[in-house]
This record gives sequence, C-alpha cells and structure tokens, in this order.
Amino acid sequence: MKRIFIIGLLACLLPTLVSAQSQRWKRTRYELYGGIGSTNFLGELGGSEESGAGFIKDFEFSASRPLISLGMRYKILEPLAVKGALSFGYLYGNDNKSENEFRYKRNLMFRSPIIELGFQGEYSVIKERISRYRRSSRRGKFSLASLNLNVYIFTGFNVFWFNPQAKGIDGNWYNLQPIGTEGQGKIETRDKYSRLQVSIPGGFGLKYPITQKISVGLEYGARLTFTDYIDDVSTTYVDRNLFTNENEQYLADPSNFTDANGNPIEMGPGDIRGNPKYNDFYMFMVINVTYKLRTGRNGMPKF
Repeated sequence: MKRIFIIGLLACLLPTLVSAQSQRWKRTRYELYGGIGSTNFLGELGGSEESGAGFIKDFEFSASRPLISLGMRYKILEPLAVKGALSFGYLYGNDNKSENEFRYKRNLMFRSPIIELGFQGEYSVIKERISRYRRSSRRGKFSLASLNLNVYIFTGFNVFWFNPQAKGIDGNWYNLQPIGTEGQGKIETRDKYSRLQVSIPGGFGLKYPITQKISVGLEYGARLTFTDYIDDVSTTYVDRNLFTNENEQYLADPSNFTDANGNPIEMGPGDIRGNPKYNDFYMFMVINVTYKLRTGRNGMPKF
C-alpha cells in the first residue's frame, strides 16, 4: 500500500516538476548587453569596378569604422526576445578606394558619426540552454547540440542620426548638409534632407555561454534606410555660382575629370553626381557580452 501511495504521489508531482524545469528560462528573462565592433557603408562612394555592382561587390573592408553598443534584452517566450540598444559609431566612404574610373575621378569622400536607437525582435533558430554546454558522451565525437550555441535571427525598427562631413581645400572637416552640395536649400525643387532618419535592420546572431549568467556573442546586421544622403551624394551637380566661396565649391565638386587631351573638365548643372534610384545601406558587426539578471517576483529585473 505504501509503495502504491509513493508511486501515485510521484505521478502527480511529475508534471509539475517537468513544467518547472521547462520554465527555468523565466528566472532570467532580462539580459544586459554591451559590445564593440565595426560599421560599414554601401552608397554612392567607393565600390567595385562596375559602379553600383551590388551588395557584396561594392563592400570595402578598408571603409570599416569603430562602433560601440549598449542595451537590454527581454525574453517574451523561450525562443522569442526583444532588445533595445543604443549604438554609436562612424561611417566612411571614399572614391579614391574605388576601382570604377568615374567614381575615382569624381573624388568625393565623407565620414559621418552615427547614433542609432534600435528596437529588434529576435527568434532563436537554435534555443539557448540555461546550463553550460556538455560535450558528447561518446569519446572523440562532437556535435553542434553539445556546443550549446544559441543562434537567432532578428529584425526591427531603428531611429538614427547622421552628419556627413568632408575635408575642404584647407584640410579641415566641414558639415555638408548646411552647405547644400547638390543645391538643397538653394534650388526651389531641392529641399534639405533630414539628418534624423529611420532604418529596418535584418541579420543574425550567435551566443555562447561562459557561465550560467555570462555569454559572449557575435551579431551582424544590415540596415535598410529610406534616405540616399548618408554620404551627401544622390543626384546631380549644380551651378558652382550657387556657393558663397571657393571652399564650398570644392566640397560640392572636387572632381578631376579630363578630356581626351588631358584638359580639366568642369562639371556643371545636370551632370551626374550620384544615383537617386537606390537608398543607402549601412551594416553593424558587434562582438558582445551579455549578463543575465534574476527576475523578481514583481516581474522586474533584480540589479
């Protein structure tokens, strides 16, 4: 009779124990996030021999610039999380790195600080485990599951601020948006672009646990934007007389085009400067560290 009672009690408790085990992730729903990495830019400047050849061919590793990012992650469900992050970095592009003859002779360049406030949803393709990884019990064998690697994909919504700058003939850096290098604010049909924009991120991330609370990871994402002016280049050249001084004229047109006899060609109104058919892209790659916070009874994180 006693044995039957114990078996019956275990049968009643087993679903509760299994459920409690499966809900362990709720104890650490919050994570602090911090990382450093690099940015890269795809727009009108730089690129391959075939102007505007495409995402991969136009990628210039030498145009990468530093990035820092801080944020917090919250798990809605075990495989589903949301993350908010504030990132600061620089974007860069330069025609003198291009293999395309037109872009090289156009001779434009820019740098821009970028501040991004991002909100993204993450779905774990390979779920994160709470405990540290275990190697396969079979000696000499190794599997992806034993590595305890969390793999996720993400998308979301970002608000970012940028401020394209270039070097003038005096060697100093100048903000380009106030100058209106393509006639913005000087020609009635061309308004000045806003330096506050939105973007849609998309990418993937990896997380690997060092301890039950600390993980290291890698995240890579491209940003689809709705502006073609991150590099201050989009449409055509304008009349040099619209600018107030020689320095502004140079920033609008530092080109070194020549004719068949080697004589300089001055670009004028309507000559191609950029390509307004495609908006700019930028990318972030971040090596990060996450720290799990205990969830309090009120559902808020314990710091």
